[in-house]
Amino acid sequence: MMSLPLSPKYSLGPLILALLSVIAYCLEPTAGNWLAYDRYAIQGLETWRLLTGNIVHTNGYHVLLNLAGLTLLWALHGEHYRIGLFLKVFVWCSLGTSVGLYFFAENLIWYAGLSGALHGIFVWGACMDIRQRMTSGWLLLIGVAVKVIYEQMSGSSAEVAALIDAKVAIDAHLFGAISGAFLFLLMWLTSVRHSSNTSSNA
Repeated sequence: MMSLPLSPKYSLGPLILALLSVIAYCLEPTAGNWLAYDRYAIQGLETWRLLTGNIVHTNGYHVLLNLAGLTLLWALHGEHYRIGLFLKVFVWCSLGTSVGLYFFAENLIWYAGLSGALHGIFVWGACMDIRQRMTSGWLLLIGVAVKVIYEQMSGSSAEVAALIDAKVAIDAHLFGAISGAFLFLLMWLTSVRHSSNTSSNA
């Protein structure tokens, strides 16, 4: 039986993110107007949208879907979610998603939602599992890779688009996943280098 990471040091990070998303939704439409990813506004130097666009949503179903995804990731990888580390991973995956959209998805003008960052957190968590020699990490990593590739080849889900009242930004999922993998690799290399320096100085 799977035990959930209920300790505050593992659950507070996701709870903070969930709370920010709910607060932003309660402040709609003002939150969306000022915080959503908007290419033209970003070009006008409203650069905070690169981060805040990931915590606003199009409607209540969109919020619930993303919070369900966040809860699932916490259940799968929560033992890696120390508060500061989790929030750092979220911030960098959010920025990686938005920067990827800005430079490589020029036709996407407006975006809102956690899904891109969640794909990044998913990949990062799966890689952390692999680092701890957990076979499930490989299965999860392969699963999310297949999902992202399928979306790129087949397009977004019309059913989900109708539910959230917006086109599913599949490129956000792609750039989020890439950001999560890159972030893990960077953190792993930094850890290896630190361990090597520590050993050399011992």
